[in-house]
Amino acid sequence: SSSPSPRQNVPVRYFIMKSSNLQNIEISQQKGIWSTTPSNERKLNGAFWESRTVYLIFSVQGSGHFQGFARMGSSIGREKSQDWGSAGFGGVFKVEWIRKESIPFQFAHHLLNPWNDNRKVQ
Repeated sequence: SSSPSPRQNVPVRYFIMKSSNLQNIEISQQKGIWSTTPSNERKLNGAFWESRTVYLIFSVQGSGHFQGFARMGSSIGREKSQDWGSAGFGGVFKVEWIRKESIPFQFAHHLLNPWNDNRKVQ
């Protein structure tokens, strides 16, 4: 028999959201929305419906920093946004920004992800 998932009945979930550029994060902070690739949608929607709170920690790819974090405010719908102007994104969902600050990865090196071979969170 297999052991139960370590995520079962978890009231809070956390996801690192990588953005290809800072402009997307600025749009998100101004408009309170986000969009991700379709491959991430099922995982995020599942977490939204199965958890009390879903936190999204944002980082621009290659920046070496986190740019802040937000709470997922709605499930991901089918409506798409032209704000990002890039094909490949799925539906839009609401995010409630809690902190907007650039924080170097080194400040979080003490955090390890047990679902990613205990690698550093970055």
